[in-house]
Amino acid sequence: MIINLPPTGHQIKGVTNFKDLVATPFKGAVNAICWTRTLTGDFEEIVNKVALSENIVVLDQEQLGALQLSEQGQLARDIILQDWQLLTAHGAAPVLNLIRCYERDDAYPFFSTDVYSFHVDRSDLPADTFLCTYYGAASEILPNAQARQKVLVPEIREELQKIYHGPAEGFESFLSEHFFDLHYQATAGAQPISLGTGNLWRLATDHSGSPVLPCVHRAPKEKPGQPRLLLIC
Repeated sequence: MIINLPPTGHQIKGVTNFKDLVATPFKGAVNAICWTRTLTGDFEEIVNKVALSENIVVLDQEQLGALQLSEQGQLARDIILQDWQLLTAHGAAPVLNLIRCYERDDAYPFFSTDVYSFHVDRSDLPADTFLCTYYGAASEILPNAQARQKVLVPEIREELQKIYHGPAEGFESFLSEHFFDLHYQATAGAQPISLGTGNLWRLATDHSGSPVLPCVHRAPKEKPGQPRLLLIC
């Protein structure tokens, strides 16, 4: 599936190969780069061959290679392994997940910090987030202009101050240590963008050397009976 990319000048830059995916710099408003692809093969067969005994099952290359698959299933597996090898050679550490659902965070009713909430990724070193949904519901990104950091929303900030019991000068560190500052809420009329299935994405993260704003994104609500097959690093 190929998504309809927004017009040039938006936050998304489209490319046609892996080399350009990793070499194209983030600059200006661009903080998401997409290698748009139409993939062949039966990814659903891979999903159906894996016993989903937990909400998330992590598959290594050996387990993936051991699956008995049809010709179309083998084509799908080859694509996953090729992506895995390309990302590994680039220095990333891909993880292949079969996901029924993620664990929900309900510790604070006024503030969720799970991956279903719009958030950015933070890295101590210069690093990007790569991801591809091969099957199931696709992740979404939110234009930065349509996102507001939750810790800056007055009523949310007030609730956070109620659960903080330290000195005033330590409040910002408290927000960072508990990852509250990574989460965003969509503004009125916001239009999230689906990342589609089959496309390989590179998203900007929050790190000290980044020339752009980090990409705001979230995991989708899974469709009942349809797990997600996701490669991420």
